[in-house]
Parts: sequence; structure tokens; C-alpha cells
Amino acid sequence: MGLFLQVLTVLVITVSVQGWVALGCLEEERIALLHLKDSLNYPNGTSLPSWMKADAHCCSWERIQCNSSTGRVTLLGLWGVRNQELGDWYLNASLFLPFHQLNTLDLWNNRIAGWVENKGNEIVTEEDDHNLSPKFQLEFLYLNSRGQGARAFPKFLYHQVNLQYLALIDIQIKGKFPNWLIENNTYLQELYLENCFLSGPFLLPKNSHVNLSFLSISMNHFQGQIPSEIGARLPRLEVLLMSDNVFNGSIPFSLGNISSLQLLDLSNNSLQGQIPEGIWNMSSLEFVDLSRNNFSGRLPPGFSTSSNLRYVYLSRNKLQGPIAMVFHDSSGMFALDLSHNNLTGTIPEWIDRLYNLRFLLLSYNNLEGEIPIQLSRLDQLTLIDLSHNHLSGNILSWMISTHPFPRQYNSYDYVYSSQQSFEFTTKNVSLSYRGNILQYFVGLDFSCNNFTGEIPPEFGNLVMIKVLNFSHNSLTGPIPPTFSNLKEIESLDLSYNKLDGEIPTQLTELFSLEFFSVAHNNLSGKTPARVAQFATFEESSYKDNPFLCGEPLSKICGAAMPPSPTPTSTNNEDNGSFIDMEVFYVTFWVAYIMVLLVIGTVLYINPYWRRAWFHFIEVSINNCYYFLVDNLPILSKFGFS
Repeated sequence: MGLFLQVLTVLVITVSVQGWVALGCLEEERIALLHLKDSLNYPNGTSLPSWMKADAHCCSWERIQCNSSTGRVTLLGLWGVRNQELGDWYLNASLFLPFHQLNTLDLWNNRIAGWVENKGNEIVTEEDDHNLSPKFQLEFLYLNSRGQGARAFPKFLYHQVNLQYLALIDIQIKGKFPNWLIENNTYLQELYLENCFLSGPFLLPKNSHVNLSFLSISMNHFQGQIPSEIGARLPRLEVLLMSDNVFNGSIPFSLGNISSLQLLDLSNNSLQGQIPEGIWNMSSLEFVDLSRNNFSGRLPPGFSTSSNLRYVYLSRNKLQGPIAMVFHDSSGMFALDLSHNNLTGTIPEWIDRLYNLRFLLLSYNNLEGEIPIQLSRLDQLTLIDLSHNHLSGNILSWMISTHPFPRQYNSYDYVYSSQQSFEFTTKNVSLSYRGNILQYFVGLDFSCNNFTGEIPPEFGNLVMIKVLNFSHNSLTGPIPPTFSNLKEIESLDLSYNKLDGEIPTQLTELFSLEFFSVAHNNLSGKTPARVAQFATFEESSYKDNPFLCGEPLSKICGAAMPPSPTPTSTNNEDNGSFIDMEVFYVTFWVAYIMVLLVIGTVLYINPYWRRAWFHFIEVSINNCYYFLVDNLPILSKFGFS
């Protein structure tokens, strides 16, 4: 019994001490937290109200986690705590020195504008200055500014060796790529250095780094070629984001050796040459964006049977030749963007193999021929752009998906959604759409082609569509009244066609419509009533329709209006003819006089033709004379004399 009481007493004391330590934290760290609060609230903020001087239990304060055994702070989640109206925050990094076991620090969205340079605790000193060597080793660090600068990497980073996640975003650090960060931190898994004004070549670690799976250096000023040995030095990469830099040269073949790579974004650089075929045969690759470069050559003839490609973006390059790609296993293909290239030939019939395709952009190429019926059968499409080609024939009726956008259900869902980007013309303006908004954007653009025939009324079934553009074609017939079902539409452009008939009055029920144009057609009758959205449309929406009247046009509807043309009319009566007789008479006499002047000038200059002309006249007069002499008796019998 005595032994039991002793053990119980020890347990109670141990639990009590541990509980007190966990709640109370260390005094030096409590003071440091209060100094940090004062810095965040300078000059008169009200953030972190639970951090009070009279409270010794700092481990119970908001946004703090402590080690339950030692009572030391291990996590500071200070994202978005600074009042935005206070302006920029100049961070004194020495405030974090007392936290010996701090391993997670999040300072995102606090308007960090730079580092305090006290007599600092200066944070931007030379690399061999170890006076500020911190006692803590971070595992997670996220710093996000608003484009202001620290001018150099924070000094404490040179002494970190346990980092697993590091994000420095929108900070004007400048300088070269910090390959020492990767070399020093062998456990590093994710590294974000986005929009940090870094420049120079992209430097790889000296040795192979087997833990780094995520590397983003987008939106910097890196230049030169992508190192040829990148596949050997970073063999376990799953995500590589290098967009919006100044890289040139070709894609190194060693990239194709990174078997784990799932997402590759090299867009908006100055890369050139042909795209290595090894890229298309990577079994894990799902997302590839090589748009806005100078790649040339032809598209690959086919993809590997083990390819998992879901998103392919190749727009704004110099690719040429036909679309001859063959997709062996394409059930998961969601996006294909080949716009703004020099592609020729027709839209391939195998397109229906991409039966889960959501986005298809083929605009600004030299494609010709008719739309294959297989394309219109892809009932999952939500965004289709075939504009600015040489396509012809009739426009087929289409289906637009109303199903929710499928999710990938992998660890990089948020990356896939944020990296998606398309250019699409809406409201007569070419805009760039990016991120999650694409999941809700539905549009169709067939403009600037050679399509003929009538608009199928089935387009009125696309009730979720936001943008519909058939402009700059040769479409005929009326505007389908079924367009009044397009309740979500924001932009409707039917201009520069040969449409006739009246504008359906039901279109005034489209309350979401912001852009509307039927200009340069053969429409007739009265313009829609100036109500709701139609009260905002100006004359430019209706101009150059000869038989259209009513506001906002200057032509007033009335009895004096000439009747509208009918496609079957063939008579030349004045009240239904398209010929202006006054213009006809003037042009006839001008042409007649010009012909006489030309003949007279030629005969005056050339004596040989002159003699031939007079001989022809003489022969003609003789023939006429003998004709009359021979036939005069016969004509006199019929009353001619």
C-alpha cells in the first residue's frame, strides 16, 4: 500500500508539473511573445487580444503551440494578424531568437515590407557573420509580403538545417538562386521562391537531393539554360514550376528521366527548339504547360500507353503541321490548349476519344475543313474556342456539360487548379482566366471562320453558357428565338454575318447580358425594347443593318420604311429592288463614253488598226445595204416600208 501511494504521488507531481509547464511556458519566451505582439500592433493595432502581460499561461494563447514536456513554443501561426490599415510591417527577426524549439512559423498576409536594421540586429550582413546564429531550427517557414523588399535572404536561414517546407513569396530579396538552401537542408521537401526578384542562372545543388519533391521558382528573372543535369540532381521531383522567367535554350533531355514528375510548368519563357518526345512518355506526368515560348516543329505523333496526361497547354508557340497526336488511353484528358500556333489540316476525327475533355482551345491557327461530328458529341465540354481559323460548312448543334468539374483527389489538387490558365474572348475583349474560376466558366467561340448555313435552334439548350460568339462568318437565316433560354449568358456576339429576319423580342429576358452585337447583318424590323439590359446597348450593337429601325438607331420606324428584303425575291421592281437606278444610269453612260474614248485613242495611235477599222465599217455598210435591198419586198408585205 505504501509503495502504491509513493508511485501515485510521483505520477500526480509529474502530471502537475508537466501541465503547469505546458500552460505557463518559459518566461523568456513569454516576454518575447509580448514584444512580438507590440511589433505587430505598432503603432496602435489591436491584434492578438489574448496575449496579455498579466497572464503567465502563454501556451494557452491563440495561434501558439508548445511542447508538452518542455513548455517551449514550437509553433507560431501568425497569418493575417496585422491590421491592414496600419500599413507595412518592418519585421525585427531577432524577436524570434529566444524560441529554441520553434519549428513552424507562418507570417503570411501581414504586409511585411522589409527587415528592421537596428544598430538588427541587422539581418542583411555578410554570410560569414554568425553573431545572430539562432538557437531554433525551423521545419516550416512561410513568409509572404506585398512586393516590398528585404534586399537579401534573412540571415537566420543560413543556419537552418532541418527545414522541410520553405515559402518566400512576393518579397524583393534579389540575388542568385540559393542552392545552399537545398544543400544545407537535406530534409527539404517543398521550396517556394515565387516573385522574389531573383536573377542569374538557375543553380543546382552539388549533390543529388533525394527528398525535394516540390520546387517553384516562378515569376523571377532567372536566365540562361535549364541545367542539363537537373534530372540527376533532383531525381524525386513531383512538381516543377519555372514559369515567367527568361530561360532560353531547349528543354534538357534529363527532365524525361524524373519518373515521379507529375506537374511541369515552363510557360512564359524564351525556350525554343523541338519539345523532347520523352516529355510525352513520362508515366506520372499529368500536367504540362509549355505555352508562351518559341517551340517549333510538329506535335508528337502519339503518347505512351502509360501516359496519365490530363492537362496539356502548348499555346503561343510556333508549332506547325497537322494535329496528328494519338491518345491511347485518354479517358482522363481534361484540357487541351493548342491555340496561337501555325497548325494546319483538319480537326481530327479521333477527337471523340477524349470523352472527358472539358476545355478545347484551337484558336488562331490555320485549320480548315468542316467540324467533325465526333467533336459535337463530346458532352463534357464546357469551354470551346475554334475562332480565327479557316473552318467551313455548317455549325453543328452542341451539348455543354452541366456536371460538376471532376476532382483529381491527389495531394496537388490546389496546385492543379491554381496553375490552369486560358485566354478567351468575352465582351469583345481577350482576357486571361486562371484558377478555380475556370470550373464555372462556360463559353463557345466560333468567330472569324467561314461557317455558312443557319444557327441551329438547339443552341438555346445551353442554359449555363456565359459567352457565345458566332461573329465574322457567313451565317444566314434568323436569330433563333430559343436564345431567350440562355439565362446565364453575359456576352452574345452575332455581328458580321448575313442573318435576316427580326431580332426576337424575347431576348430582353436575358438579364445577365452585358455585351450584345448583331451589327453588320441583314436584319429587319424594330430593335428590341429599351428595357433591362437592352437599355444599356448603344447604336454600335445594331449598326449596318439596312432594314433595322428604332432606338438607339437614328432611323425611325414608320410607314415610309422600305420593305425588308426576302431571300426569294427575284423581281427588279423599284420598290423591291436592291439596284439604285440613278446610279445605274450614271455608271452606264460613264462606261459608254470611256469605251468610245479608248477606241478613238487606239485608232489614232495605230494606223494598221485604223485601216482595219475603216475596212470593217465599209464591209458592214455594204452588207446592211444588200440585206435591205434583198428583204425590202418581204418586209413591205408585213406593213414595213
